[in-house]
Amino acid sequence: MTVQKRILVFAGSIRTGAFSGQLAAHVARELAVLGAEANLISLADYEMPIYDADRETRDGQPENAKKLRAAMAEHHGIYIVTPEYNASVPPLLKNTIDWVSRVREKPDPYKSCVFSIAATSDGRLGGYRALMNLRQILELGLGALVLPEQVSVAGAGNAFDERGALKDERTQKMLVNSLQKLIDVAGKLP
Repeated sequence: MTVQKRILVFAGSIRTGAFSGQLAAHVARELAVLGAEANLISLADYEMPIYDADRETRDGQPENAKKLRAAMAEHHGIYIVTPEYNASVPPLLKNTIDWVSRVREKPDPYKSCVFSIAATSDGRLGGYRALMNLRQILELGLGALVLPEQVSVAGAGNAFDERGALKDERTQKMLVNSLQKLIDVAGKLP
């Protein structure tokens, strides 16, 4: 019997109309078409203070960090869409990743889940620099398995049609290929 893969999807921005949010919603729809159970969440529902080691010593980890870590651990794979801020990931995404990494409950989603990443930018590079930083944080910093297939959406202000789908066929094909790879690999980690 084949197990339906559960994939958690979120964007690294909570700004109204964020391109990363648009792509995350499109990713969730495409995952469902491919037969996965896609769970789209917003980091707005997991508000956390800026990481501060003194605060952590005094107060422990925020409840929302514990909740998000538990939600992540319930999935086979995680798909993160990041915007690019100053050639890197936005502070919201970095802060979220950092706080979740501080929670020590098992399993560790950074070790038990397969990650896939994408970026959006209104510029020509499509968030490529943010993807490099996100991959470094996840792989080198946390030991996560991040698939080599990644998607970069340039000119994001004009990249989506009225239904929220990608207009560019090449980018859409790359996206579907990356999603299928995630589905194929997710759930196979020890």
